[in-house]
Amino acid sequence: MRLFLKEHIPLILYTIGQLFIILLIYWFDGYPHILTALYAVFLGVFLLIGYLIYRYFTHISFYNRLSNPRITTNELIKNSDTPPLSIALDRLLQMQDKNYQDQLKKWERKQQEQMTFMNHWVHQMKTPLSVIELITQDSDDFRFDSINEETERIKRGLEMVLYAARLETFEQDFHVDGIHLLEMVDSVIYENKRLLIRSYIYPEVKIDSNLTVETDKKWFRFILNQVLSNAIKYSSRKNEKVTLSAYSKGRAVILEVRDYGVGIPNVDLPRVFNPFFTGENGRKFKESTGMGLYLVKEVCEKLNHKVELESEVGKGTKVRIIFLYASR
Repeated sequence: MRLFLKEHIPLILYTIGQLFIILLIYWFDGYPHILTALYAVFLGVFLLIGYLIYRYFTHISFYNRLSNPRITTNELIKNSDTPPLSIALDRLLQMQDKNYQDQLKKWERKQQEQMTFMNHWVHQMKTPLSVIELITQDSDDFRFDSINEETERIKRGLEMVLYAARLETFEQDFHVDGIHLLEMVDSVIYENKRLLIRSYIYPEVKIDSNLTVETDKKWFRFILNQVLSNAIKYSSRKNEKVTLSAYSKGRAVILEVRDYGVGIPNVDLPRVFNPFFTGENGRKFKESTGMGLYLVKEVCEKLNHKVELESEVGKGTKVRIIFLYASR
C-alpha cells in the first residue's frame, strides 16, 4: 500500500489541482450555481478514488512483490497479474534470471574444470618428487640433503594448493569419525621428522592415549601439519622444543601446539587468519605465504572446531584447536 501511494501521489496532486483550477474559473466567471460546480468537483474526486481502488486491486500482487525485499527469485517472477506493466516486469525478470542461471552454471563448470586440472597437476608433480626422494634418500652426498629439503618444501606447497582447491567442495569430501588424538599427533610428527631434525627441534607430547575426538581424519591431519610446520619454522633458536598437549574442558577437548620461537607482534595478531597476510615475520621468513593459518581457520569452521592463537614476541606462540562436544 505504501509503495502504491508513493507512486500515485503526483497523480492525486495533479487531479486535485486541476479540479481546484476549474472551480476557480467558474468562480471568477461569475457562475451563480456554485453547488453545481462543487458537485462536479466531488464527482471528479469520486472518480479518482474509484480509479485508485481499481488500480490497487488489479496490481496488488505486483506491488506486494516489489515491497518485499526477502522474496525469493521464483516468487518474484511469478506471473499472477494481467496488467501490461506487471507482465512486462515478469518477462524482464525471467530473462534476467535465465541469464544469471546460465552465467552461474558457466562459472561452476569452469571452477570444476579448474579444480580437476589442479588435482591432476598436483598428483602429476608428486610422482617426480617421489622419484627424487627415492634417488637421494640413501645417498651420502651432502648435496642431496639440500635437494631433499627443497623437495619437502615443494611437497608442502603442492599439498597446500590441493587442499585450498578442495576447500570449495568441502561438503563432498569429508567424513567425521572418532580418532585417537595421540595416534594422529604421533603420525604427523613422524611425517615432519626430517624438518624437526634439520631444525634442531624436539617435539614434546603431553596427550592422554585414551583421548578421542570427533573430526575428519584427512582434514585434521592437514590442520595439524600446518600448525606444526609453522611452529617449527618460527622457532628461532636451535635445540628448542615444540610442545603438543591436550586436555579436556567441559564437553570440549583442546589441543594446544606451543613453540618458543620469535612470536608474533601484537599489531599483527588480529590479522593472522586473513588470507595472504604475512605481517612482520613474513619479511624475515621468505617461506611465508600467509595461507597456512587462513586455511586452518576455514577448515576448522567447516568441521565445527575452533582455533585460537596467542603469541608474545620473543617468547613464542600457542595455537589451540578446540573440538566441541568431543568424545572421551
